[in-house]
Amino acid sequence: MLDRLLTEAVNTATVDIDTRSSLEIVQLINAEDAKVAEAVKAELPNIAHAVDIIVEHMQHGGRLFYFGAGTSGRLGVLDASEMPPTYSVPPDLVRGIICGGPQALTSSVEKLEDDPTLGEHDVVEAGVTAKDVVVGIAASGRTPYVIGALKKAKEVGAATIALACNRPSEIGAIADIEIAPLVGPEVVAGSTRMKAGTAQKMVLNMLSTATMIRLGKTYGNLMVDVRGTSSKLRDRSRRIVQQVTGVSADEAVTTLEAADYEVKTALVMILAHVDAATARQRLAQAGGFVRRAITLA
Repeated sequence: MLDRLLTEAVNTATVDIDTRSSLEIVQLINAEDAKVAEAVKAELPNIAHAVDIIVEHMQHGGRLFYFGAGTSGRLGVLDASEMPPTYSVPPDLVRGIICGGPQALTSSVEKLEDDPTLGEHDVVEAGVTAKDVVVGIAASGRTPYVIGALKKAKEVGAATIALACNRPSEIGAIADIEIAPLVGPEVVAGSTRMKAGTAQKMVLNMLSTATMIRLGKTYGNLMVDVRGTSSKLRDRSRRIVQQVTGVSADEAVTTLEAADYEVKTALVMILAHVDAATARQRLAQAGGFVRRAITLA
């Protein structure tokens, strides 16, 4: 029953929020938001386990899928859409699928989330296989669309992860791994776009970012898989090469041009004193990890 869910409970700290001044309202919101990071912190072992599973599957040709409805679905689409420009991965490596399709990103189609067969259909339509990982996102932990998606994903042999803000939850009982940051009642009762949405965004950031780091998409904390497809990104690429290698701006640009603005290739060229072809060969042997490629003979 919905009235038993933590995310639907009434927050005793904000019961008179409609009588407060604007400053008092935002202070109350801020105080509640401050609880989110601690709730996520409590789930770090489960998040790390999920990252390990995602990395393992991607290393064997798998992909990552997010399935959700409403706010949860939009957050999944947002996180997935950031992966290609940030880490130069193929657009199908991380995919966010929202109940109701693209229209649901800007319009309310909440009635569709009550149909689990739509979740099943979308898993099949997306071509999910046993190589893949499916994350079902639902603040309540009981959205039928997400339940259907997770069940179908398990049926085809995919690894499954549940992200909810209640425990126990129906999606948590289905999935291989349950991530459940318990953020407590919302400032406005049931408005899970707030604390629950913030917690989900934080977890998704961790899942995707940690996975990309584990896959060699950074050197230290620098985005070395960025491609110079715009003046801003070319300038960022030049600064990264300079920062890592200590070369002049002119030498960084010259090397990047020789490397077709592949930052990883340029870094290996400079640090290992090799040409672009050799740098690419070393990176391929090193699985894309710059540190490993530099030390290869």
